[in-house]
Amino acid sequence: MRYAVALSEHTDPRVAVAEVIGQILDRIGKAPDLAALFVSGSHVSSVRAIAKTVRQGLEPGSLIGSTATSVLAHRSEVEARPAVVIWAGHTGPVELRAAGKGAAVTDAAAGSTLMVLANPLTFDAPATLESIPAGVTLVGGFSSGTGTTSPNSLIADDEILLEGSVLAVLPEGLGIRPLVSQGCRAVGDPFTITAASDNLILELGGRSAVDRLEEIVTSCDPADRRLMADGLQVGLAIVEHAGMPRFGDFLMRDVLGTERSRRAVAVAGIPTVGTTAQFHVRDAEAASMELAGLLQPLRADSALVFTCNGRGTRYFRRPNHDAESFCDGLDTTSVAGMFCAGELGPTGRQHFVHGFTASGLLFGASELS
Repeated sequence: MRYAVALSEHTDPRVAVAEVIGQILDRIGKAPDLAALFVSGSHVSSVRAIAKTVRQGLEPGSLIGSTATSVLAHRSEVEARPAVVIWAGHTGPVELRAAGKGAAVTDAAAGSTLMVLANPLTFDAPATLESIPAGVTLVGGFSSGTGTTSPNSLIADDEILLEGSVLAVLPEGLGIRPLVSQGCRAVGDPFTITAASDNLILELGGRSAVDRLEEIVTSCDPADRRLMADGLQVGLAIVEHAGMPRFGDFLMRDVLGTERSRRAVAVAGIPTVGTTAQFHVRDAEAASMELAGLLQPLRADSALVFTCNGRGTRYFRRPNHDAESFCDGLDTTSVAGMFCAGELGPTGRQHFVHGFTASGLLFGASELS
C-alpha cells in the first residue's frame, strides 16, 4: 500500500494521536514522505503536542496540517466533535513551504501539484492564485472555525502557524488529478452579459438584469423560489461552446443583491461583457448528482478532500455524504480531509476560491475504459 488513512474519535488527545499513528504504522509503516494532519473539536488546544507526537512517532518526511470545525476519514464525517485524522503517503520527496500573507508559486515546475492549507483571514488568495504557472495544479482549503477559544492553527513540520499558509509541492508521477464539484442547479435560461460595470451585471441579453431575474422568479415553482431566497448564485461561464452549458462550464458566485436605480444585479465577482451568465440555486440533490457524475468515470488509490463547512449533515440531511461519495465513486477507502471555510481548486484553466464546494486531490487516478 502506498497511502493510508487513520481516524480516532477518542476524547483524550494523547490516546487519539497514539491510535492514528498506530493505524498508519500497521498499514504502510514508518517514514512516509508526506503526512497530512487534521484536528477538530476540543483537540485543537492540543494541536502542538499532537503534531510533535506525529513527528516523533511516524517520522514523516514532511508534515502539513490544519485545525477544522469537522474532519473526514474513510467513509465517515466527524462533525463538530473531537477527532484526529492522518493521511500518509509514500509519494517521493515533498517540498514544504510556510508563508505569511501571500505565497507566490511562480517557481513551481510545470506538471507539479500544490496542496495548500491557509487561514482565510490572513491569506492573500488572489495573489497566490494569480501566480500559479501554466501546467501547475493547486488544490486545498481554508481552516474553519473550531468552536473553541483556541485559534485556527496550521502545521508545517515543527511549526504551528496562526496566520498565512502552508503549502506542499508534490512531485510528478503520482497520477494526481483535481476535482471540483460546485453543487448548483441552473434556473432559467443562460444569457450573454451585454452590459456590466465593476461587480454589477447591468444587462443580460439586451435587457436589464433585474428584469431577467424577475421573469425567472415569476416562472419558478415555489420550491425553487425558496432556494433562490436562501442564496441565489450566478454562474459566469469559463467555458464557452455551442449548445446548452454543462456542469463545470460555470464559475459560481453569490448574488449580493440588486441596484434598483440601474436595474442591475450585484455579484461577488467581476462580470465581463460577452460572457454567458445563468442564475443557479444551491440544491442538495443537484450537488449529489454532480459529484457522483464527476467521480463515476474515475478510480483512484487515495484522495484528499476539502469540503465546505456548509455541506455535511445540515445540507444533505444525512451524515457522511461527501466521504461516502468519494469512497464509492473512486473505489477506495483511503480518503481523508477537512471541512473548510473556502475551497481552492481549478475550474476550466484557472484556479479559484470556491464556496459550498467539494474539492478533491486524487492520487493514482485513472479513467475507466
